[in-house]
Amino acid sequence: MKKTYALIVLAAMVLAVPGCQKAVSSNPSEMSQKEEPASSQEGSQNSESHVTSREDQEAIDQPSEDAMVDDQMNEQKAESEETETMLQLKIGETMVEVAWEDNASVAALLEMAKEEPITIQMSMYGGFEQVGAIGTSLPKDDVQTTTEAGDIVLYSWDQIVVFYGSNSWAYTRLGKITDQTASDLKGLLSNGDVTITIFVR
Repeated sequence: MKKTYALIVLAAMVLAVPGCQKAVSSNPSEMSQKEEPASSQEGSQNSESHVTSREDQEAIDQPSEDAMVDDQMNEQKAESEETETMLQLKIGETMVEVAWEDNASVAALLEMAKEEPITIQMSMYGGFEQVGAIGTSLPKDDVQTTTEAGDIVLYSWDQIVVFYGSNSWAYTRLGKITDQTASDLKGLLSNGDVTITIFVR
């Protein structure tokens, strides 16, 4: 009996001590709290890794400054080459500006002029045009047209016509002189036969 009573009293004393209760009750909770930050930290690292990976991908997808500069230089080079191979027209010794058509006839004329300048002896005709033989046939796509001063057309496959007046016929348009007035063109073309030269710059 005395032993049993002594054990009961001892147990009661142990339970009555606050430090012992705290040690027993708080250990599992503290362990849980210590584990939570590790999990949270791992999630944060994964999130940062995802953000970094996305930024890296965006950097890869965006063109570099060097690539953009190269593209701009290539475009400028292409424009320069196009300018260098532009068709030019001279009537006698007078250079004239021409807005050339974008068609198969002009393309064929350009290829001819790349090899050597094309010199054509023209003849006055009808009091409104000068006409001359090109020396070869070009592709044509004739359309009924009413011409005006400055128009340049292909007639019957192999003849070029430059107008200083008006006429209505089926022609393939080649271009139009843009820097001369009707009066200027009449002065250039109505005073006798002329020679025209088509070349590339």
